[in-house]
Amino acid sequence: MAFELYPAIDVRDGRVVRLHQGDYARETRYAPSPIELASQYAAAGARWLHLVDLDAAREGGYTLHPLVREVVARTGLRVQTGGGVRSEDDVAMILDAGAERVVVGSLAVREPERVLRWVERFGADRITVALDARQDASGAWRLPTAGWTQDSGVELDALVQRVADGGVRNVLCTDIARDGMLAGPGIALYRHLSALAPNLRVQASGGVRGVDDIEDARSAGCAGAVLGKALIEGRFALDEALKRTQAC
Repeated sequence: MAFELYPAIDVRDGRVVRLHQGDYARETRYAPSPIELASQYAAAGARWLHLVDLDAAREGGYTLHPLVREVVARTGLRVQTGGGVRSEDDVAMILDAGAERVVVGSLAVREPERVLRWVERFGADRITVALDARQDASGAWRLPTAGWTQDSGVELDALVQRVADGGVRNVLCTDIARDGMLAGPGIALYRHLSALAPNLRVQASGGVRGVDDIEDARSAGCAGAVLGKALIEGRFALDEALKRTQAC
């Protein structure tokens, strides 16, 4: 399968924003509306959009159904989206709005068996499990929750093996220390995941500065990369990134 790029749009109060290290008090707003930015990405050749409901991620209750419908209708982009997904009904409504995949994060850490039942109902291609990982002093990768402030007590390796065995095929993994820092992606993390669960299609997230970082993520075994801060701030061109990754 093709290596995919997922330009990301984070939405808060209807605006395109980026949070610094997940901190809602440290927000940068950007001028284009979500639909304007999605249209720009589609015009550059994107096939996918990674859409995050930041309001729902904190409060619960996904709210971007109308935006998903508009993006799909106006751009033809395939939408992967999440934020505040708490129930099977949430998943069904997001898919009914036209999303291709629903992203499930903290709930997959707290209640993996519940999420695996959703995979069984909706299909492995309709769910993306999002895991935010931080390496501890011993070198183990752990999965904090609640905005990265609480130790879930869950280690990445154990959960990845469980969800892979349970039928999950798409995992988005963020190296917390690199998210939004333009420090390069967590290549060691992605090599580790590739060796641990080679059948998973891992999306690299966090730290991408340019096309070389994208290619490094692919070389580390990733099946795709989420493009956030560096893309929206114009540090590289999406059409050039697409051209280079699709040529390889």
